[in-house]
Amino acid sequence: MPKVYRQLTVPDMVRVHRYQSLPELGPTLLFFSGGSALNKISRCLKRYTHHSVHMVTPFDSGGSSAKLRDAFDMPAVGDLRSRIMALADETVLGQPDVYELFSYRMGTRANSKQLFLELAALVDGSHPLMIPIVAPMKALIQTQLKRLQERLPEDFDLRGASVGNLIIAGGYLSYQELLDPIVFLFSRLVKTLGQVTTIIDDVYHLGVTLSDGRRIIGQHLMTGKEAAKLDSPITKIWLNNGLTECVPVQPLLPDDRRQQITSSDLICYPPGSFFTSIVANLLVTGVADAIAKNRNPKVYLPNLGEDPEQLGWPIMKRIEYLLRLLLDDEPDQNCHRPVLNWLLLDDAYDYGFLDEEKLKEWGVSVVRTRLITTRIERYDEQRVSEALLSFV
Repeated sequence: MPKVYRQLTVPDMVRVHRYQSLPELGPTLLFFSGGSALNKISRCLKRYTHHSVHMVTPFDSGGSSAKLRDAFDMPAVGDLRSRIMALADETVLGQPDVYELFSYRMGTRANSKQLFLELAALVDGSHPLMIPIVAPMKALIQTQLKRLQERLPEDFDLRGASVGNLIIAGGYLSYQELLDPIVFLFSRLVKTLGQVTTIIDDVYHLGVTLSDGRRIIGQHLMTGKEAAKLDSPITKIWLNNGLTECVPVQPLLPDDRRQQITSSDLICYPPGSFFTSIVANLLVTGVADAIAKNRNPKVYLPNLGEDPEQLGWPIMKRIEYLLRLLLDDEPDQNCHRPVLNWLLLDDAYDYGFLDEEKLKEWGVSVVRTRLITTRIERYDEQRVSEALLSFV
């Protein structure tokens, strides 16, 4: 089949303005991500396309998600809810009252009785945030919260609980312990301008082996946020059944996720925790094959600053790891079966040593453009969005 080539310009403002004028017909940009690192970029991107796809890891074992996981043995929903809210329609055409409710967190200083009374007010509709919401949306939300209330352990700690997380958890319990139905409903209620899904709808955790031989199970022990930063580099990562014993699992990628990966206009490995947000998605059996079957651009936008998970993992090592992971340990096959085409970099930031001859051997091209516009080490979401849109 003949190929069609075009000159790549980054940013390509003609394309950017075209997408901005009609985001309803914008391209499908697919992101393998988790956590909040991509939320600002996502919030900007929805001005250009309403068809971005965000595959989020459900393996988080920390924060408020951990409380719900412990109570109901369910996947983590915090990152899922966070990305849905980032893509929600925040204009007058959206649902501002629903958006405000889903973004609300319960107090951290109130006692247990006060918090359970507040939950009861949400369930019966008398809470100030529930009053403005009209039927039938109000009834749908109440149904999910009531289901959660009925199953919530008496000693459950509601301090700092995200109401959005509680609604998703209630829906999970209502829909035969499946996430997809409640994620669909939740997304419709806030009019998400894009699609957010978990890579799989299963209750698994992350495990890693460190270079000193230690094994760690639980994402919350790897990120340096809820436990001490790792003092030995990660050498292996896997999906694990449970938090107590090493029980590796290899779940299969569902057919609908496979279709989304193979049909997207661009695949991006975005900023975020390298192992627990990006690589975690790629561990699911079938993901690598789906990526390779997509002939459209695949772009890696590396992290800025310090990522505790990247201890001992300079940029060239991370690129080689991605290629080996996705190509059965044969990075040279990327020239023939590409899973990564482009390395997108800021033109002034020091990412560390780049062996561009080796990248060329692997079939990876480097694109440098202005992506950082402040003195703070943070990507400018507008410039990143414009750069990614220029590839499609």
